[in-house]
Amino acid sequence: MKITTEYRQGRLTIWLNGELDHHAAKSVIETACREIDECLPASCFIDMKGVGFMDSSGIAVILKIYKKMKAIGGTVIIRNMGSHARKILDMSGLTRLISSEEVKA
Repeated sequence: MKITTEYRQGRLTIWLNGELDHHAAKSVIETACREIDECLPASCFIDMKGVGFMDSSGIAVILKIYKKMKAIGGTVIIRNMGSHARKILDMSGLTRLISSEEVKA
């Protein structure tokens, strides 16, 4: 899993590229939490365009980021979810808590 982050004008963007499974979950959570703690962003965009596979560990990642952002009064938006990730997040109920959008780039 490759994790890239950028903080600009109150928004933290996290790009994920690879498989979001139990092997990658810990490093994604650590990176995201470190960036949130350092930047204290008003919003966090999680871009999943590069995620080819996601298992239930991805739910834990998204939920951890959501809780961390909620604790500082921020919001989370998931961008470019593939159909597989959307299905998993729909079944978990997270898409009722977290906004999502498709970005044409």
